[in-house]
Amino acid sequence: MGEIYFLKLGGSLITDKDREATALIPQIDALALQVKHFLDVFSDVHLLLGHGSGSFGHMAANRYHTRSGVHSPDEWLGFAEVWAAARALNQIVLERFGQIGLPVVSFPLSAAAVTQDGDPANWNTRPIAAALEHGLLPVVYGDVVLDDVLGGTILSTEEQFAALVPVLRPQKLFLAGHEAGVWQDFPACTRLIPAITPATYPALAQNIFGSASVDVTGGMASKVSSMLHLIEDYPHLQVTLFSGLPEGAVFQALSGKPVGTVLRSA
Repeated sequence: MGEIYFLKLGGSLITDKDREATALIPQIDALALQVKHFLDVFSDVHLLLGHGSGSFGHMAANRYHTRSGVHSPDEWLGFAEVWAAARALNQIVLERFGQIGLPVVSFPLSAAAVTQDGDPANWNTRPIAAALEHGLLPVVYGDVVLDDVLGGTILSTEEQFAALVPVLRPQKLFLAGHEAGVWQDFPACTRLIPAITPATYPALAQNIFGSASVDVTGGMASKVSSMLHLIEDYPHLQVTLFSGLPEGAVFQALSGKPVGTVLRSA
């Protein structure tokens, strides 16, 4: 099998994160066309697609504090509500990508794992690997999961990617969102950081902040920190954080053009 890339379409990119359950259909369609173009041109690359929950899952999760644990009857009702919201957005993504001929198949975490205090060690990932081997486009997304310690919780797409890296060994991981990359002067956003390594991160960390919208799994600072920890464990991995808003940006990033901020081992 050829190279494997992971691509996440952030919730801020495919939904209006400040309006509950509002998908940006034209944007999703444009992203789907770019993914198809890339896979048509680079037929030797296998792609795992992930997406955030945006204004679908995050607002419901924020109401019930699902990320922190699920115990009471009301919290379990909230768990089901978050599941349904995340599932609804996933269905939209599947339909829009599928209608242009992409062989998308969804692999929801909630149906395949029981975590231990947020650790997806018991996740059966073999179906995802098999889907890649057969040329399908597997899709994961931020989802609720049953947990032996917390009752229930939420795992972000990035957390699922991190669990899949040692299994699938991707060469590149792409996080497409609303922001152009990691800003050195947030919220002024005039100076983009072109590259970050574990060695340079401590000096930059004080200027990297979270999300301005509701995001129960953390914003930019959380993404950068977690991805750098992953790179420390898997130095071959390169992670690119970039904006998927400009026309053709996702195709350019996947094709190796310089965009956004690159996280690498050195």
